[in-house]
Amino acid sequence: MQDGLKLDLNRLVRKRFIKPGASIGFRGITWTHPYWGEVATGVISADMSGQAEGWFRLQLGSLDQRIILVSRPRHFGGRQWYFVCPVKNRLASVLWRPAGATRFCSRQTWGRQVAYHSQFNDATNRAHAGKARIKSRLIANLDPDEWDFPPKPKWMRWATYERYEALYDHYEQLLDRGCQSLVAKLIAK
Repeated sequence: MQDGLKLDLNRLVRKRFIKPGASIGFRGITWTHPYWGEVATGVISADMSGQAEGWFRLQLGSLDQRIILVSRPRHFGGRQWYFVCPVKNRLASVLWRPAGATRFCSRQTWGRQVAYHSQFNDATNRAHAGKARIKSRLIANLDPDEWDFPPKPKWMRWATYERYEALYDHYEQLLDRGCQSLVAKLIAK
């Protein structure tokens, strides 16, 4: 899934590519990958000036896709906009176009045809990824090599920090058990 292209409606609004209550003309959009750099470029336009309905258009190479947008009232006021999946006809905040696909659709449309990389990780890789995720959350702009487990950030609650610490220790134990079993296998040979 991660190697495909992703359209996140809320992120497009946050980054001011589109604006609820307004119609925008053509704007360039680029998808990048941390290792490969620029993956794809296209042009988007949208009309969200209506109260409950609008549209979103994406032109990307030979793809020219128009997607219906709808808004629903929020519980505490305001409205939340959604894509309408062109296949499943269901509301989605994110649409995906996996590698080789010809259009953007909801994750449910792709079903078992696609998967996230993490779904194929074994326990060891999940533990390494979990430790890295916790460290990145706690370290902010500190040097990651300087800390085995970083100090509590000023803004974080102690209960949250202690939960991260317990989870980090759990990942450490998993990795230690994996190393011990590997050493035992090597000694047995």
